[in-house]
Amino acid sequence: MRDMHGTRRITVERNRLRFAAAHMATFGGACEPLHGHNYDVIIELEGELTEDRWIWDFGAVKRAARAMTEDLDHKFLLQRNSKHLAIEESEASWTVSFAGRTYVFPRSDVLPLPLENTTAECISEWFAGKLLEALRAQGAHHLTRLTVGIEEMPGQTGWYTLDF
Repeated sequence: MRDMHGTRRITVERNRLRFAAAHMATFGGACEPLHGHNYDVIIELEGELTEDRWIWDFGAVKRAARAMTEDLDHKFLLQRNSKHLAIEESEASWTVSFAGRTYVFPRSDVLPLPLENTTAECISEWFAGKLLEALRAQGAHHLTRLTVGIEEMPGQTGWYTLDF
C-alpha cells in the first residue's frame, strides 16, 4: 500500500478584506495614468494542525489582514523604490513626476510602500510578508505555505506564495 500524504489548507477572502486605492504602475518605460481599483484580498494558509486541530483561527487571520487593508484603504499607493518615477518627500506632501506629469499628494493621502511597482503581484508579495509577520507574532510558527492574491477586478489577480 502506498504511503499517502495530504495537505491541509484554509482560505479567507473578500467579504471585509477589501480596500479601495489609487496607483499608477510603470511598464516598459511608460507610466499608467493615475487611477484606482476596488481590491479584494484572498489568503490561503497551509500547515500542520495545531493541538486545537486547526491550521489557524479564521478570525485571527481576518483580523490581521483587515488591519492591513485598513492601512491601504483610500490611499495613493506609492511605489517608493521605483526606478522610473521621480519622487520627492516633504513635511506636508509627496511629489511624484514622470515624463512631464507631476502630481502633488497630501502626505496623509499617501501610503509609501517599499516596492519598485504597485502591480497586484508586487502588492501581494508585500502583503504576504507583512501578514506572515503578524501571524508569527500570534504564535503561528507551524505554517508551511502562505499565498496571497490581490484582485484588482474580477478575473485579474496577482499572487504571491511563501513556502517555509
